[in-house]
Amino acid sequence: MTLSQKAFSLLQYPLPHHAISRLTGKFAQSEVPWLKNALIKAFIKRFNVDMSQALEPDPTAYANFNAFFTRVLQADARPLGEGILSPTDGSLSRHGRLQAGQLVQAKGHTYSAQTLLGGDAALAEEFMGGSFATVYLSPRDYHRVHMPMTGTLREMIYVPGRIFSVNKATASYVPNLFARNERLVCIFDSEHGPFAMVLVGAMVVAAIETVWSGQVTPLAGVPQRTRFDNTITLERGEEMGLFKLGSTVVMCFANPVAFADYPPETMVSMGQTLGDFVSQPIQRQALV
Repeated sequence: MTLSQKAFSLLQYPLPHHAISRLTGKFAQSEVPWLKNALIKAFIKRFNVDMSQALEPDPTAYANFNAFFTRVLQADARPLGEGILSPTDGSLSRHGRLQAGQLVQAKGHTYSAQTLLGGDAALAEEFMGGSFATVYLSPRDYHRVHMPMTGTLREMIYVPGRIFSVNKATASYVPNLFARNERLVCIFDSEHGPFAMVLVGAMVVAAIETVWSGQVTPLAGVPQRTRFDNTITLERGEEMGLFKLGSTVVMCFANPVAFADYPPETMVSMGQTLGDFVSQPIQRQALV
């Protein structure tokens, strides 16, 4: 890590994370034409956003920056691969087996599944011996979150916390980054056992939404746990939520996964094959 990356990470500790994020959220929700158009056009230029894949390709047609950021794509823009799918566009930062209940955050840094999932030891035990994958949403790409496999929602756990910026620098320096940031833990049951979709908040991420509950965060730092009656089943590839501005999705699987041979930080697209459960043949998909 460079000195500037270390300084960037250290600088975030005293910052008022939530206040900055809420203020950013107000700008992102603004419908003042000149302001929202300026924000959108500056973002497109800065990150070289390809609007040709969007269902609405005209940047000025969006009501506000959040509407642009969470834009819907054309129906054929993200074809679904085989096996377990990437839930979103972004960087597949780390993936592998849970070793002694630990997930890899970055080289030399691990954190516990129990802490990530809200501190419930019994829940974490379900994932011991399983696998995990972490996808950091790419700023230029699609920002809705989809199902990696078909699942029936069992419970949703809101875990309050800090909201450090999430990127390679902070992942390398801030201990337990994904387990200390505000996050929404969604537990699903499937034919291959339970799996968790953890939507991790970050600096300037003003809210997290799900398709079944609408906007969930912010909740003013109050932990919440909601159980469901097995009536919400989402199909493989179906949308399950979104970030207003972007962050990270951490997936945990109760059973071990044979991942495709992707090195850390490989860019993936929503719907791209990540791997398959070890009891099934893996269908590898070309990198995009």
